Amino acid sequence: MGSEAPFQLPVVDFSELNTKNPDHRIWNSAKVKALQALQEYGCFEASFDKISPKLQESVFHELGQLFDLPLETKQRNTSDRDFHGYIGQIPFMPLYESMGIDAPYIQEKVDNFTSLMWPEGNPKFSKSIQTYSKMLWELDEMVKKMVFEGLNLEKYLEEHLETTNYHLKVMKYRVADPSESNMGLDSHADTSILTILHQNGIQGLEIRTKDGDWVTVNVSPNSFVVMAGESFNVLSNGRLHAPFHRVVMNADKTRLSVGLFSLPKIGTIVKPPNEMVDKEHPLLFKPFDYGEFMDYFCMSGVKKDTYGLKNYCGLLN
Repeated sequence: MGSEAPFQLPVVDFSELNTKNPDHRIWNSAKVKALQALQEYGCFEASFDKISPKLQESVFHELGQLFDLPLETKQRNTSDRDFHGYIGQIPFMPLYESMGIDAPYIQEKVDNFTSLMWPEGNPKFSKSIQTYSKMLWELDEMVKKMVFEGLNLEKYLEEHLETTNYHLKVMKYRVADPSESNMGLDSHADTSILTILHQNGIQGLEIRTKDGDWVTVNVSPNSFVVMAGESFNVLSNGRLHAPFHRVVMNADKTRLSVGLFSLPKIGTIVKPPNEMVDKEHPLLFKPFDYGEFMDYFCMSGVKKDTYGLKNYCGLLN
């Protein structure tokens, strides 16, 4: 089916959970709602007031200036990992551009990226991105704590966080010309553990429900979309849903978005804890190394509407 009317994801309020010792009743209520949403939809809308509207506005203003830089400057953003550097000028995806920063909550990492883009310096960009990323990182860890608690896997959380890397991807979708398709980014599921998405108020994100219907996600301007990736589906042995999603550019303004992706560290063997496997939940995936999987994924090509990990190490059809 085509795009439907705007769809409201479950909303989980993290505003009162930013302290070290949040109220247990509020925490447990949010935990149940977050886990249920990740199981049913694979995503939810997070209200997280620690990232102020002023900081959000600063980040998107800086990103606008970043993407306005000359192409040869943006192409300095390179990486030895596929999809982590500059992406753009792709014939089958002409509306889309992106750049990436590894470990963006570390000031040195952001400073290094900033110096590539602005050799003369741009401390405002660097400070805004690092502060913003650190807060997204905190949100990511709160969500994971909820999931691990909800699945009775608390004892594995610290080890899991220690074997996780983070990557910030900043994205631009320009308005389509009259002769172009308005497909900004084709249907795919993230291979990450968890993805946190934020946009500049321009809608366009669509997810595919378990019933196969595409729905437009109507996200509040100051909210964030938290989405499970395929790696979290493996870790939970299928209990979390990794949704297919895409970006459709029906707007008449440029869409900017940011995604914080948490990824298994290369060399770490990803597999569900023994507690996730029983008679009712047979093992769905063989253990895998994320780096080896990404080598396979890049060589085989990104396929629309296809689960890369299911093809790579799935045990059941």
